[in-house]
Amino acid sequence: MRFLGAIAAALLVAGAVGAAEIPQADRRSGYSFMKPDTKTMQDDDTANPGMLWVLDGETLWNRKVGSAGKACADCHGNARNSMKGVAISYPAFDKATGRPIDLEQRINSCRTNHQQATPLPFESRELLALTALVARQSQGASIETGADPQLAPFIAKGRELYMQRQGQFNLACANCHDDNWDKRLAGAAITQGHPTGYPLYRLEWQSLGSLQRRLRACITGIRAQAYDYGAPELVELELYLMSRARGMPLEAPGVRP
Repeated sequence: MRFLGAIAAALLVAGAVGAAEIPQADRRSGYSFMKPDTKTMQDDDTANPGMLWVLDGETLWNRKVGSAGKACADCHGNARNSMKGVAISYPAFDKATGRPIDLEQRINSCRTNHQQATPLPFESRELLALTALVARQSQGASIETGADPQLAPFIAKGRELYMQRQGQFNLACANCHDDNWDKRLAGAAITQGHPTGYPLYRLEWQSLGSLQRRLRACITGIRAQAYDYGAPELVELELYLMSRARGMPLEAPGVRP
């Protein structure tokens, strides 16, 4: 019934769209739309389930892997010091590929190039744990993604995808998150879509998950073909969303319904 209600609501939303971007002064974190119990869970490290992944990340950070026999700590030292301010600039421009990569891809790049280890699968506990550890060190810092001028054409591509109608429901991301935020869809709050808490713990998933997982779920929800994990389109969409959240504090690991 919830799924049927979501479909009906989505179809209603499709009839009234303006695709007007939210003014900077009016932009709000998804945290502000949450109920008090969810906010309390995120704010208390002893109650936030995402902190379990952060703890796993600390163990993995110091574990030697690959044929090089190196740990992340061998190059970067204590993550609590060296990783401060890192996550607030991702996705970032990667000189080797000539395009943006997100934080998960950067971690895997380090594994393959410096540790001589196989890349970790997307959404694996190990990759999420390392990502959560790195992101945690920037908690409360203002997001700076998009400041690099080399990213401008990729941000534009991400914005184009955000505004593009697709799928059987003929909906764009903007139709929900720009035109209908602060309303409800199948009982859940429609937020402004600012990814300030990723990787985050969703009660629906009973697990930590990446922004790409959430984006793929949204795309599937409007009955469009989801891009593969790591696809350039998903990274560009990530980049656009993070760039428009510039100046907002990073909250990872966040908690959402």
